[in-house]
Amino acid sequence: MRHGFLKVAAATPEIQVNNTTKNCENIISQIKEAASAGAKIVAFPELCITGYTCGDLILQSKAAERAKTALLEVLKHTKKLDILFAVGLPIVYMDKLYNVAAICKDGKVLGFVPKTHLPNYSEYNELRYFSTLSKGVEVPFDGYFVPMGTKLIFCAKEMQNFRVACELCEDMWAINPPSASHSQNGATIILNLSANNETPGKREARKLMVASNSAREISAYIYADAGDGESTTDLVYAGNNMIFECGKCLAEAELFENGIVYGTVDTQKLSQLRKQKNTFALEYDQDYKMIYFSTKVDDTKLDAVCKTPFVPQDTKRLDRSFKMQCKGLEKRLKHINAKTVTIGVSGGLDSTLALLVAARTFDNLGLDRKGIISVSMPCFGTSGRTYNNSKKLTEILGTSYREISIAKAVTQHFEDIGVSPEDKDVTYENAQARERTQVLMDIANKTGGIVIGTGDLSELALGFATYNGDHMSMYGVNASIPKTLMREMVKRIGDLWGAELKEVLYDIVETPVSPELLPPSESGAIEQRTEDIIGPYEVHDFILYYFVRYGFDRDKIMRMAKTAFDGIYTEEMLDKWFDIFFKRFYSNQFKRSAGPDGVKASCMSLSQRGDWHMPSDAVFE
Repeated sequence: MRHGFLKVAAATPEIQVNNTTKNCENIISQIKEAASAGAKIVAFPELCITGYTCGDLILQSKAAERAKTALLEVLKHTKKLDILFAVGLPIVYMDKLYNVAAICKDGKVLGFVPKTHLPNYSEYNELRYFSTLSKGVEVPFDGYFVPMGTKLIFCAKEMQNFRVACELCEDMWAINPPSASHSQNGATIILNLSANNETPGKREARKLMVASNSAREISAYIYADAGDGESTTDLVYAGNNMIFECGKCLAEAELFENGIVYGTVDTQKLSQLRKQKNTFALEYDQDYKMIYFSTKVDDTKLDAVCKTPFVPQDTKRLDRSFKMQCKGLEKRLKHINAKTVTIGVSGGLDSTLALLVAARTFDNLGLDRKGIISVSMPCFGTSGRTYNNSKKLTEILGTSYREISIAKAVTQHFEDIGVSPEDKDVTYENAQARERTQVLMDIANKTGGIVIGTGDLSELALGFATYNGDHMSMYGVNASIPKTLMREMVKRIGDLWGAELKEVLYDIVETPVSPELLPPSESGAIEQRTEDIIGPYEVHDFILYYFVRYGFDRDKIMRMAKTAFDGIYTEEMLDKWFDIFFKRFYSNQFKRSAGPDGVKASCMSLSQRGDWHMPSDAVFE
């Protein structure tokens, strides 16, 4: 629960219609199982104490009384468990029957939430049995009064983002579901107690509704569905339990398999996203009642954390990112009526993706790829592997190719400014980068085109670029693409564009990332490896994702990183690289503030005109 993490569960018990004693036993068993697994919330299906499919038996004089007795039994056997649970049952108040969710903790009912929308079409006839409640009331229950109403939010005293509200089945399908109002009034977790019968194709529709509600409401949504044990006289129930967070599925049960599904939601992330999006407006409806409970704050064991959060599982999303890069460049070239572009090709990952973007863009515009001027500028640190790959790449793509050694010009520059080439310091390195940029700019001027930047999001974050060297261009197609995403995009293009190109692209992906500004080894191998200097890009991209996109602090990101990179890097190594990231991120904002235009083609950018606004003299604390 520390850092906002919360393990939650959706459970479907085996029931017997109208057998509250047996149903009570199975509910108790699953509450204990969920608590033992570390869950702090568990939701059960609609009317699960009696069974949803009781029909007119639900109106029998003893039905609600037996349901109440069963609930008391559940409370008695779970009062020492640190878990909030919601179970469905019928409740009588003022001679009317209500279909409610009982929200319970520490042996007490905290509140009853009645169903707002009672379906009365097709196989549903709930208006035959139940009433709606227009105003909140206090219901006597076992010697104390329990709030009953549709506007209840249950809040943990010890954890400010742990705020739970509830709706029932059909409520979710309404044009204006109660969960929308719950979320606008502060609830971060929505429970849905449901008894939604199964028909072909309904699972997909149901899943879409849960996903869209959780995404629109910036909430975690726990959907508990009736399953095996309900009457099959006319219908069948499949127990389609789901847990979603902001539109993302964290867990989903197999159909027709009763049981419990678990997920770990991040309530702090939900609050951060709501804070960032000014279109998420709080309502502050005074009719809402906040009901507080206590819980023990501990370290929720994290589920597996993806170590490459920028990389989508769906390869089509890789294709879309690439297409967005091309569309951005296409618009720029049409706007300035340019028929040529200039790109510095090094045989490295960044320039490779930029060249591929240019090639596809020229195809889209009906331009000859010879208008892409690929310039190789070997110098002191150029290795045979990258040099050969850059030549092969331009040949296969059919672009123009120019080779201009900058060694002589850089050596003359050293002499002019009184620098010894024996001093392999930052001046030695940056002089080469700036000379390359000058060459590219002047060729672009001469040919009436623009320089396509190759720098990526990871380098921008770390400031690992020479100011007014490779940092500068006329349009940066890779500005929003981090290294981890770039690797997958280049491999994906290799898989799609043919075997000959694939061989070269895969070798480029496997080549160590290097600016190649220091001489290679005697064997010609790359000596200057970026990740040996600053740490693995997969770690830096991980930090970048959670720091910029969600505003998480270092302590929380480190906790997640220890799970994501468990068995790969030690905590000591991670701590070292975290120090490097934050030191470099804060000290290099001035480079980002002076960066070129470049389309946002991933989930974030660091453009001073877009996702990220930061003063250059901010201090990390």
